[in-house]
Amino acid sequence: MRYILIICFLVIGLGFTSCVPTKKITYLQPNEKVVNSIIEIHKLNKPYRVQINDLLSIRVKALDQELVGMFNPIDENNLSATGEERLYYDGFSVDQHGNIRVPTLGEINVLGFTVEEIRNKIEAELLDKYFKSEANIFVTVKLAGIRYTTLGEIGSGSQVIYKEQVNIMEAVAQAGGITEYGDMTDVRIIRQTPAGEEIHSIDLTRIKATQSPYYYIQPNDLILVNPLPQKALGVGTTGLGNLRDIISVITLLTSVILIVTR
Repeated sequence: MRYILIICFLVIGLGFTSCVPTKKITYLQPNEKVVNSIIEIHKLNKPYRVQINDLLSIRVKALDQELVGMFNPIDENNLSATGEERLYYDGFSVDQHGNIRVPTLGEINVLGFTVEEIRNKIEAELLDKYFKSEANIFVTVKLAGIRYTTLGEIGSGSQVIYKEQVNIMEAVAQAGGITEYGDMTDVRIIRQTPAGEEIHSIDLTRIKATQSPYYYIQPNDLILVNPLPQKALGVGTTGLGNLRDIISVITLLTSVILIVTR
């Protein structure tokens, strides 16, 4: 009987230590000293600079739309291709040399430029070779959606959000959220840069995450969420789940001990 009690206490202790604390599964918890405050989002995130394999959307408009028609790759009235499919055919892909091919203008190097710098570059070339200032040309250059990949304890796969700026909370929500076994305190962002891959970590359980320079994701980011130790142990994340496991284990051990001692 004494052995049964000892085993029971050990199993119960293990069960409670295996529970996942609420603090580890709650997003953006405020500082305990701050009750009501205005959260200032970190503004140090640098403008994104275009990389190889990015997809750009470029449009040229002017007073005379017929004149600029040759610069726009698809007729605006042709809606046979829509959404992702249209962007694939209609967008400008950055090749391995960092160039895009624009109708009439030919190849333009965009590697390492911001979309604003690319817009100014195209406008300057159009005014220099094809238009006068009176034509009132208007060029728009945008990233054709922010594409990223999620892996681990989060909805896995490739995602795309059609916005100019996307924070990591939006990216996580788009992927379906982090599972109950995901380590939210150490979410990895693997970022492609011209110099190679960079790995950054962000703690999504703390409100300070909004002040991180990596709070906003960039195209081609990989968001990796590793599992908590509780998943490897095969225990529940809540006290109720662990209680069920404990009762099952105690019942099994009691049965075995009774059989052996008889």
